Amino acid sequence: MTAAPSLPAAGPRTGSAHSVRDTVPAALWDKQVHLLMRDHPYDSVMAMRVLGQGYAYLLTAMRHRGERLGLAPSTLVDVGVHTVILDTVTYLELCERFNDGHFLHHVPEVEAKDDGSVLRTADLIAADGWEVDWPLWTDAAKCGPCHPGSDSH
Repeated sequence: MTAAPSLPAAGPRTGSAHSVRDTVPAALWDKQVHLLMRDHPYDSVMAMRVLGQGYAYLLTAMRHRGERLGLAPSTLVDVGVHTVILDTVTYLELCERFNDGHFLHHVPEVEAKDDGSVLRTADLIAADGWEVDWPLWTDAAKCGPCHPGSDSH
């Protein structure tokens, strides 16, 4: 991945939220938007929304590595997460850059649960200064941490 601006400072927002489009290189963004459109019934607008929230989720999970917060994406946001992590070369580069060189593993659980973790995750993403596309987070009546109490997602 090419050089891009660093992550926004954590803490309460005092201005407008940061967009992941300012962090993800344009060529990579375009490629992943097209992958979403290829694999899902999304137009470009929906693909960009889903991808942006997937990145915001992953970058927040990386920022809070070791805090064992039980973060969880919504069903729609998880589609964006998988688009990012399945491009393993660029995902490894993302982990090296934003997760102090530690690979953020994906360890899915079979059972989904309705414990409020999805909306708590969206709140944390907003508190970290990222744009939150709230309608994409409210689809999750039943979802939960991929692997509770670990540094995976």
